[in-house]
Amino acid sequence: MASGLGSIELNPILPLFLSTFTTMLAVINPLEALPVFLSITHDKDEAARKRIAFQASLYSLLLILFFLFFGAFVLKLFGVSLQMVRIAGGIVLTRIGFELFAPAGPGQSSFLSAGPNDNIAFMPLAIPLMVGPGVIATVLGMMATIERAPSEMAAYAAILAAAGLAILVTYICLAYAGRLIDRIGRMGIDAITRIVGFFVSAMGVSLVFDGVLGALATQGVKVVL
Repeated sequence: MASGLGSIELNPILPLFLSTFTTMLAVINPLEALPVFLSITHDKDEAARKRIAFQASLYSLLLILFFLFFGAFVLKLFGVSLQMVRIAGGIVLTRIGFELFAPAGPGQSSFLSAGPNDNIAFMPLAIPLMVGPGVIATVLGMMATIERAPSEMAAYAAILAAAGLAILVTYICLAYAGRLIDRIGRMGIDAITRIVGFFVSAMGVSLVFDGVLGALATQGVKVVL
């Protein structure tokens, strides 16, 4: 009986972990970041690239932590519903997904011209390449599921673990960027980016749909699917 109750409590947490991890990894899109990373570290050796990749990953994780906890405080301060954040986050994700389909514009990489004393691990790698509006929207959007979880602490832990795993995968991709580019090729990266864009759009639409249902439920409107 106890084991059955334990499985019931854990079941809602595992989908939260998986959905947060897959969405965040898709939005960060390490494969899309590879050419940018190689462009701004073209004069670095492999050890320096790994160090920069680690710093950028650490900055990204700290930024995610900031938005996870401080973002919730801001929502409560201004009285913004989590369901509304979920809808807005879904719209942002959907737009980013559509943009991934489009070819890169001529001025899209203009932020790559970093000076010799610039902290490229923070800007532009951590922001906006790794932690852009899509990641922020994902973190805030997934917070809407915390209130439905059996344990708020377990839900927070699931989101943090998913974010940490997504950042770890991104770090590995950046640390071995040269080898991945040689194996996959630029055409392969472009194809994967467009496929990822489709799934990001689908995840965004799902967030909007769940947010609308949640908002209607708070107003006493029952929707039967």
